[in-house]
Amino acid sequence: MKELVRLRTRPSRDGKRFIYLLDYVDENGKRRRTSLGHADKRKAERQRAQTERELRMGVIAPASMKLSDFVEDSLARTGDQIRESTACETRNAMQSFIRAIGDIDFQRVSLRHAEIFRQKSLDEGSRPATVAKKLRHLKRVFQLAVDRKQLDENPLRLIKAPKSPKNKVYIFKPDECERLLRAAREYQAETCPMLRWDLLITVGLTTGLRRGELLNTTWRDIDIAAQTIEVNPKASTDETWEWHIKDTDRRTLPLTDEVTSLLVTHQNGHPEGYPYVFVPPHRYDRVQELRKQGKWTLRSSRQNLIHNFTRQFRIILRRASIQRLAQFHDLRRTALSNWLANGMGEFDVMVLAGHGSFDTTHEFYLAIREDMLARARQATSRAVGQNLARLARALFF
Repeated sequence: MKELVRLRTRPSRDGKRFIYLLDYVDENGKRRRTSLGHADKRKAERQRAQTERELRMGVIAPASMKLSDFVEDSLARTGDQIRESTACETRNAMQSFIRAIGDIDFQRVSLRHAEIFRQKSLDEGSRPATVAKKLRHLKRVFQLAVDRKQLDENPLRLIKAPKSPKNKVYIFKPDECERLLRAAREYQAETCPMLRWDLLITVGLTTGLRRGELLNTTWRDIDIAAQTIEVNPKASTDETWEWHIKDTDRRTLPLTDEVTSLLVTHQNGHPEGYPYVFVPPHRYDRVQELRKQGKWTLRSSRQNLIHNFTRQFRIILRRASIQRLAQFHDLRRTALSNWLANGMGEFDVMVLAGHGSFDTTHEFYLAIREDMLARARQATSRAVGQNLARLARALFF
């Protein structure tokens, strides 16, 4: 029987060493020469025999690829099943990985390479949370390779993320919310920014919607009679641009009487032909021009809808005398924390937030509220307060 796979050698540059190669033609008639990366003859023969068997059984061996090609191949296979921003973060993570270990064959990656990357990233000053996030992206890429039969196992499956303290969850206190809304109205009256900041902040505080979800809300998403607001993806039409929900999770949230009334008033003063609730008419017209010119992307619908959005919000924060570096996303954190503090169950909060698990809700959004601390203080005082007071007097007086 004709041998389909041949074992060959390649000498090193100095001619003193060599490594084995597998030389064969795959099922598609493409010539392949795969480096085995070692000079162990017995091991090389076993690998040659295994490749031979796979070819005769009609199994196409995974192609040899450098890491830079591997990540692009993986993203191409995944297609639009992930967000553009996630694909960008995956590429950045792989580029960092390559800088640490080199652009080696993806089949040669081991746990040791991941450990080198982790330590080198920390030594160069990257935050532990940043390194952990990159490792999650890398793990996912290699796991997809396992699922696609390109690898037998995930080489990064056992790597541990660097330990880091949990970030403090900030929420707006009731008096800060009042000052924030008052500052937003004053800012609008003085500068006429067109964006209804007071209404945007109010809806954010009461629904927990993300910034992108708010800005991509259309009047069709709001049911005045039912007092609800829906989070729906948008298709690219003459009136709307393409936009995807994070985690593709459609959901419906309630509106209070007061918020519904504010939205009705806003709608009555909104020009006809402008489907978006919070996108100002002049900005909508500009986006439509960019779409016709082919200069509007899916990423634009998330990041470029309102110019200087963060700068404007920080101006409102300063006017509200909120000194800490707050984020617009803190409105969402405040809403979710308020729901839990006022009797809503964990599962209900998770569903309304659009999270896949409560771990995400708990880790990133639920803050320790002052009323919780007050209740704990009172409980401690009732339980041991008097005994501690007597002990303190005995010790210090």
